[in-house]
Amino acid sequence: MAHEPRLTKELRKLLQAHRIAALGTSNPDGTPFVSMVPYAIGPDARIVIHVSGLASHTRNLQTSPQVSLLVMQSEMPGEPVHALHRITLLGQAVPLQPETLVWTLARNAYLQRFPEAEPMTQLGDFCFFAIHVTSANQVAGFGAARTLDEQAITEALHVPH
Repeated sequence: MAHEPRLTKELRKLLQAHRIAALGTSNPDGTPFVSMVPYAIGPDARIVIHVSGLASHTRNLQTSPQVSLLVMQSEMPGEPVHALHRITLLGQAVPLQPETLVWTLARNAYLQRFPEAEPMTQLGDFCFFAIHVTSANQVAGFGAARTLDEQAITEALHVPH
């Protein structure tokens, strides 16, 4: 088995331990918009989100697919907030067509993480998006930061069996 860097292990642990992200999209006038979304990691190493068509971020995704996601370690009393582990993911959001294989795999990954969301997958105004991550910036404490290219982040998002 190949050696996996410590920061990659920490990144995978962060993404598996936390289930929500701050999603950055662009409003039609170009201003930034940040919202909260639950996320899962699909078997194809893409981030899966399930969003309502009534939400501003969904309308933004439909007109401008460039996104940013921030996943961050929870604050702990007595610990410096500047050293919190976090990852900022940059990528393109693609709407998934219902009942396709990719949609089914994304839905399965999402429901494995959020079984309570199953009824929402039946609602017509909700849809799945897959986010193809093209780069990322990871901070894993003081002096432990790096930029990941598309290949490195894809490898980190793959869950080892």
